[in-house]
Amino acid sequence: MRKLTQWLIMALAMLIAMPSMAETFVGGRTDFRDETIYFAMTTRFYDGDPQNNVCTWDKQEQQIKTNDPAWRGDFAGLIEKLDYIKALGFTAIWITPVVQNGSGIDYHGYHAMDLSKVDLRYESRKEWGSAKDVKFQDLIDAAHAKGIKIVLDVVLQHTGNFGEAKLNPLFTRNQNIRNQANIEFCMIPDDKLGGASYWKLPNAGDRTQYSERWKYFKNPQYEPNNYYHHYGTGWNWDLPNRWWGQIAGDCVDLNTENNAVAEYVVECYGKFIEMGVDAFRIDTSGHISPLTFNKQFIPQFQALGEKYKNKRLNQAPFYMFGEVCQRFQGSVVYRSQPNLSSYFYTWKSDQALLDEFNGDPAWWSQQNLPEGHDTPVGPMAVCEKDTKDKPRSNNAWMVNGAWHEPDYSQASGFNVIDFPVHYSYKNVGEIQQYFQQDNYYNDASYNVVYVDSHDYGPGPNDGIRFNGGTAQWAENLSWMFTFRGIPCLYYGSEVEFQAGKVIDDGMGTPLINTGRAYFGHYLEGNVTATDFAQFTADGQVAATLKGDLAHHIQQLNKIRAAVPALRKGQYTYDGCSANGGWAFKRAYKDESYALVAVNGGATFTNVPAGTYTDIVTGKTYQGGGTITVDAPQTQGQLRVLVKDWTGGKVVEDGKFIYTTSPVAQGGNPQVSDPGTTTYYTKEDAIDETAGVLFTPAGGTFKTETLSVSATLTEGAVSGWYQVAGQQKVNLTKGNTSNFTVGAGMSYGESVSVSWGATAADGTAYDGTVTYKKVDPNAVITIYVTGKNGADISGTNLYAWTSSAPDVLGEWPGKSLTETVNVDGRNFYYATIDDAESVSIIFNRNGAQSGDIEGITEDTYFEYDGQSSATKIDVQVVKSPVVKFSPNGGTFVDNVSVTATASNATSAWYKIGNGQQININGSANFSLGAGMAIGESVTVYWSASNATETKTGSVTFKKIEEQVQPEGLTVYYDNSITNWSSVKIHYWGGESASSWPGVDMQMIASNIYMYTCPKGTSGVVFNNGGGDQTNNVTPVDNHIYKGTGNRNFQDGGVYSSSIADTFHDLDEEPVEYYNIQGMRVDNPTPGFYIMRRGNKVQKIHIY
Repeated sequence: MRKLTQWLIMALAMLIAMPSMAETFVGGRTDFRDETIYFAMTTRFYDGDPQNNVCTWDKQEQQIKTNDPAWRGDFAGLIEKLDYIKALGFTAIWITPVVQNGSGIDYHGYHAMDLSKVDLRYESRKEWGSAKDVKFQDLIDAAHAKGIKIVLDVVLQHTGNFGEAKLNPLFTRNQNIRNQANIEFCMIPDDKLGGASYWKLPNAGDRTQYSERWKYFKNPQYEPNNYYHHYGTGWNWDLPNRWWGQIAGDCVDLNTENNAVAEYVVECYGKFIEMGVDAFRIDTSGHISPLTFNKQFIPQFQALGEKYKNKRLNQAPFYMFGEVCQRFQGSVVYRSQPNLSSYFYTWKSDQALLDEFNGDPAWWSQQNLPEGHDTPVGPMAVCEKDTKDKPRSNNAWMVNGAWHEPDYSQASGFNVIDFPVHYSYKNVGEIQQYFQQDNYYNDASYNVVYVDSHDYGPGPNDGIRFNGGTAQWAENLSWMFTFRGIPCLYYGSEVEFQAGKVIDDGMGTPLINTGRAYFGHYLEGNVTATDFAQFTADGQVAATLKGDLAHHIQQLNKIRAAVPALRKGQYTYDGCSANGGWAFKRAYKDESYALVAVNGGATFTNVPAGTYTDIVTGKTYQGGGTITVDAPQTQGQLRVLVKDWTGGKVVEDGKFIYTTSPVAQGGNPQVSDPGTTTYYTKEDAIDETAGVLFTPAGGTFKTETLSVSATLTEGAVSGWYQVAGQQKVNLTKGNTSNFTVGAGMSYGESVSVSWGATAADGTAYDGTVTYKKVDPNAVITIYVTGKNGADISGTNLYAWTSSAPDVLGEWPGKSLTETVNVDGRNFYYATIDDAESVSIIFNRNGAQSGDIEGITEDTYFEYDGQSSATKIDVQVVKSPVVKFSPNGGTFVDNVSVTATASNATSAWYKIGNGQQININGSANFSLGAGMAIGESVTVYWSASNATETKTGSVTFKKIEEQVQPEGLTVYYDNSITNWSSVKIHYWGGESASSWPGVDMQMIASNIYMYTCPKGTSGVVFNNGGGDQTNNVTPVDNHIYKGTGNRNFQDGGVYSSSIADTFHDLDEEPVEYYNIQGMRVDNPTPGFYIMRRGNKVQKIHIY
């Protein structure tokens, strides 16, 4: 968890009190057309509880760099800022899906893995350190207490690709909040995936993590129930087969025509209706057929809505509206296909087709449908018969200048987002063409209308948030709030938040720079809403509410609330002549009648008798004939003349709606996000199984000895470990035990450490870790050349081992750019350290070879740049050499040395000026006897083969034994981070430092040291000025190298050994050679021989 820094407290201390102009709602809230909707992405709106802030699995470096974890807002934040939404005047809040999600980028909520549970990352729990528990039910109850309705976004059409808890159980989700940013800690693979071994699968090749999951979605051998559509890639966005196709790799298409699937989905989402949710917004509705909706979902949700109506605010009818995407302009009919058009979904289906539709799970389980089949079967085929266009309706239109009783006998009960209007909503003039087709909908007054959203802005450049300017926003909103339909505003639009920014590109752009940026910094401060659009506020939130556009929205919400005809009335253009803008009439039953002029004045004829009051200006007019109203011809200007109104003027003058002169408000507030430093990353995850945690956890080591720490995992109450041949060591909770392996071991020798642990329920666990000592010069180099002279430039090498999935980086791996000439041919190459066996894939321009497994030595290949890679034999003459272990350096008292000759027919060594000792394979000797403290001795060597002789030397120095302070000593390599000050913050031991910690001592160039108190379990290296590493679990005497962006490398036990040295000619130019002795012009990270004149060093380039 990052250190919590204080939010900057805004100096703004103004207090705003909005006057009560009239009764807020006239006529009551009897159906959902009475509402106006504020659409908030929960995770991006307001952070009410920093203790549940979590990075997504993917793009973590981006989130850390911007201090903007994708999972940031929460239920607590929504509850805390409900008064802000009410202060704007909105009566309903639409929130993104709340069910448990699972994908690399899932902060939005549309990648479900358990439809039956709420995602814990939205919740607050005292066990995590939250002030109090906050559940979804608390949000519903809090909203209802303030008179605000909850619109819940739900997904019926797909799940994510990590399975679903009942339909396709592949993983169990760990419920510890701090584990959620680490996929391997929060996602527990099912046994059918191989359990924990699943995570060892690579991310590229013939068998990958994805492919192992995928077969349980689409392969009938593993998914025989047909709970998912197995349809192929031949579907088209503009054809009915879009109902069966998969819209994205992380959105796997559910077979909603299977009753088992539909009934489960209804059961899960029905629980939310029972909790009191007031409405559903149904995602990707256009990818489910209208017939399926009318058979499988709408009647069922309506019945549940009626059953639990007492749980809803005002007990109003349960409302549903869907997203039927129509990225198309010019008609409400989508590309001449009625059954793909949004209006089609508002009508009942043909009863004969409903009767023919049979989603019997038993029938589906008998169908063997391979992945890629492209023929609709059973009820899918019935759905594609549903092509007959729907009747026309005048339910939204006044008839003969008056309201009439609408006919809902053929209404489906399902409503839609007005996508044709949304997609053209650059200005009011462009959307007028669609209203002449309002009779295509059963009742267009139930359409939800908005300008932009979390997915799209107006087309054709629909990937950005609307940026038409403040005046254009004012015009669009004045129309939206007075014309037919239910107004909806995407969060932040009240201050033109992120105008012109890309809405969503899968976090290719940091969220802070997109239309899904965090909004909370605009809401800091206090606000109390006494009624809709009536409030007091201070701090930054006061300035936000005072903005010109925010104030305009408050005016519009008051006007709409005062006039039932504006909310749910029918309309007509007859007898309306606008002067500079648009004009229309609205009527609702015999209760409410209004004349509306937008962007200027108007003349209305055939006006029913009565007294009309302009609720904007307070001026009255007499009906019974013609009424002319004057108004400035400005964008967003409004005149609303209400028949028999006695409430006087409803709103005070503002920037866009006013009597004679504009009254400026607070302009357009702009605030920068300071970010948060309280959030969990993958580094914060903890192992909650009962076991022993070894650091390092087995593997190979190149040093003479290796220090290992052993601690109990969170799930263990007691345990032990035993190094082979030694006594058992007991472990207690919270304490760390250290031991050393390697002393006396030869290269290639292994030692096993067995362990046991007991969980709180008494269950016992045991296991073994193994450490193997390897030659520090042991590397594997892969060489590749073009087959038959083919140009293979741009080839990548992906590599993995049994313990590391991405040895050369994530897919597609390392780009091969360095070349070397071997046996007259030019080879690209890459060197892999610390690997006894490695598997590889060559890939280039999207093509790839098969898996090449079990490479244990330098290997040469020919590659055709496509799918074929063949191992070839190359004659390579290696230089003779003598290697020493240890390879020089300092020692105390005495040191045993092994000299090993390689690639040599003869070799010798001599100590100082002593006699030459022949080396037959290897030889051992000791140093130290008779040497004084501080004295050095050089060991010279020579090795020859049939073609050449090589010589060299290595130096040892005897030093006084250093008295080690009691505690845990760590080192930091500052060569990359280059901090002017290096500090260490430590905790978990006998004492802890206060952030940012204490200064470390420089002991060599860029090398710093500090001894922490005994028992220290965690440290953070930092510069005291904001730059830091991630949390480090320290190992005694290890050196850690900061590599930027909070990352670090554990360099193992720190050693001051000096490198092999021949001569000292530092002024000479530098040359680099790989371990095989081949010259390299542009070395990449790895081990090399560096030559400067006659001086040679073995180095590691990071």
